[in-house]
Amino acid sequence: MSSHTVRLDVWLDVTCLFKTRSDAQRACKGGKVVLDGVTAKPHRDVRIGSEIVITRPSSRKQIVVVLAIADTHLPKAEARLLYEDRTPPPTADEIELRQMERLYRAVTKPAGRLDRRDQKHAARRKWTT
Repeated sequence: MSSHTVRLDVWLDVTCLFKTRSDAQRACKGGKVVLDGVTAKPHRDVRIGSEIVITRPSSRKQIVVVLAIADTHLPKAEARLLYEDRTPPPTADEIELRQMERLYRAVTKPAGRLDRRDQKHAARRKWTT
């Protein structure tokens, strides 16, 4: 590998666009990452000037242009200097939709784990019915 290219999944991880390299690989294999107009596999080489389009949840597209190459982890502030984010700002409808989704998730969120006493009662009900 030359110093002017690096694997796509490694670069996406180093730039903190994905939490882990496996997440980046999964997105590439799932067709969520487009490199220079072509659906990219994780092993594709990234070069300076390449344009990457990442499909995020809710079909939101994040567009980034590669400004520098790195294959080792950097502090997040330095990692952000490796690319230019050209994603257009969200529309008013998208912002409203996100707020509605957030409210819906908050209302439908499960109560959480049962405490010890309730677990015991649930276990008794399970075996006596």
